[in-house]
Amino acid sequence: MDLLISAGCSARVIGHCRSVTVLAYDMAVRSGVTDPKQVLTGAMLHDIGRGFSHSLHHAQMGADYCRRKGITEEIARIVECHTGAGLTPDECTLLGLSPRDCLPSTLGEKIVAHADNLVKGTKTISVETRIMKAYHLPGRVRERIYRLALEVETACGR
Repeated sequence: MDLLISAGCSARVIGHCRSVTVLAYDMAVRSGVTDPKQVLTGAMLHDIGRGFSHSLHHAQMGADYCRRKGITEEIARIVECHTGAGLTPDECTLLGLSPRDCLPSTLGEKIVAHADNLVKGTKTISVETRIMKAYHLPGRVRERIYRLALEVETACGR
């Protein structure tokens, strides 16, 4: 919490992070992920970059901030990969971001990205609603969000 505040995150962002954390931690426990505390921390910090920017850059900025603060690479990757269902290096380049592989690959990274997709503000929404709200995104991105949801929900036994 102190790290979010020191990064300049608003009460609204912190409330969103809390809601994502509750959902992600439940998914982590149900999925049997090896380190649910790592998911808990990553979920709480996933939007730390919003203290610096509310643009798409917030994920990479937040991950870089975590690294500078000595946060583990595993948690920095959760922060970096939480946007939608992640971004390829080419997609990052096209969006004006650093050309990094920001696709979630570990179960923990996938859980936080999925939980973030299911929380609008502090309210939980369905994956169908999330995909409908992403109408402006290319079909391959909406499909990636849906596939991520299926993978995580299956891992959680839903």
